[in-house]
Amino acid sequence: MSPAESDDDGPSGIHCRLDELLAERGMTLTRLSELVGVSIVNLSILKNDRARAIRYSTLSAICEALDCEVGDLLVRADATG
Repeated sequence: MSPAESDDDGPSGIHCRLDELLAERGMTLTRLSELVGVSIVNLSILKNDRARAIRYSTLSAICEALDCEVGDLLVRADATG
């Protein structure tokens, strides 16, 4: 298996910092779900680095609700160490 196919860094090599951003803001996943209109299950998939895709509209809504930039939310997995 090539490094690009490895699951060590998750399916995409992208790490979602949703947990950290929620904690910094004292916000729950439930509240974020209410604000952005995305199910808790789908936000949990994103939070646990299991998402294979995300709509720009969803990404924009999450960033607006968390008052952050896309680069604050999504980072390369090899840059998180």
